[in-house]
Amino acid sequence: MIRREVIIKDTHRGLSYRDGVLVKVLGAGRYVLPRQFNFFGLFRRPRMEIVLVDVRERDLTIKGQEILTADKVAIRVSIIVQFRVTDPRAALHEVENYESRLYSDVQLAARRSLASMPLEEILTNRNRLSEDILRDVQEVASRYGVAILRADVKDLIFPGNLQEIMNRVLATERLSQAQLVEARTKAEVQQIDAQANAEAHRLEMEAQAESERLAAQNEAAIQQIKTEADIQALREREQAAQAYANHPALLRLQELETLRDLSRMSNARIYISLNGQDPVPREDN
Repeated sequence: MIRREVIIKDTHRGLSYRDGVLVKVLGAGRYVLPRQFNFFGLFRRPRMEIVLVDVRERDLTIKGQEILTADKVAIRVSIIVQFRVTDPRAALHEVENYESRLYSDVQLAARRSLASMPLEEILTNRNRLSEDILRDVQEVASRYGVAILRADVKDLIFPGNLQEIMNRVLATERLSQAQLVEARTKAEVQQIDAQANAEAHRLEMEAQAESERLAAQNEAAIQQIKTEADIQALREREQAAQAYANHPALLRLQELETLRDLSRMSNARIYISLNGQDPVPREDN
């Protein structure tokens, strides 16, 4: 009996069959398979077979698909899909060829998506096409053991005259966007200047109001001091009057002191009334 050895790498998985019936999925490692043995037709061993499935991440390119958009413009699109086999058993048992099936599913999903989009949206929003393909194909592909990782538009090709028109449209859009950005920038600068001027005016008004408030406080304080001084003077006069009323001699003494002060002035004149007659001037030298 001769035995065969099969080595499965980490990049692959093996499906082990016994007489055509799947027994198990094998991981990486070394496996020994005995050859079929028949001794004069008396007995034979089961036929063992291992089929390898690549489980690495791979790319699938759908090239040059001519599709009509929603507004009846024919474009050619190329799509690149990144995928990997996650269920080796389903990949070989559910469909005849999982790569061909994946190609067809992505192709049909792209046609459905592009047929529902106008040309302008295709130009400005390629992400929608990728999102539509992922949404349509991921669930279907998972049924035959394939996971879709990414689906991106690789190329978009337009008819010659349409290409020139699109280039002009794109140039016009870029110019419009640049003008819009410039206008927005100018408006933002003006808004910032207006805000700065308003803030400066507000600060100036606040400073002026604070200055006026302090001046009013100072004026009120000065007025209060004057009022208190006047009140104090009146109180002192009232006290002096009360003292003169209680002590007339003090008033006479005050009169004498006043006469003495006047007598020291060279041009002072004193009028003295005698017995109710008109005052007679008296000059003091």
